[in-house]
Amino acid sequence: MYLTPLQTIGIILAVALGTIITRFLPFLLFPEHKKIPEYIQFLGRALPTAMMGLLVVYCLKGVNIIKGSHGLPELIAIGVILILHRLKSNVLLSISGGTIVYMLLIQFIF
Repeated sequence: MYLTPLQTIGIILAVALGTIITRFLPFLLFPEHKKIPEYIQFLGRALPTAMMGLLVVYCLKGVNIIKGSHGLPELIAIGVILILHRLKSNVLLSISGGTIVYMLLIQFIF
């Protein structure tokens, strides 16, 4: 599909406008001096955990425990993530460590 320069500029502007709106809207709706509603505070606490669970389910949806490696690389990588996070409580370290272990297992062992 070929886009004309005008269409390309229109798409870039639309994406930039959407990004700006989503970044600044919370600051406009909930200024620093105004109390944040209880429901929004609840969402701020609950959504990160819910999103992590959703991502884990999404990542594991294609794993077949009957064939192939039986999901062993994924299980080992999840174990590494849990251990690293338990020991260091650093999200970036846990995710990167689990990813590295998973990639090494997939490339060299399974």
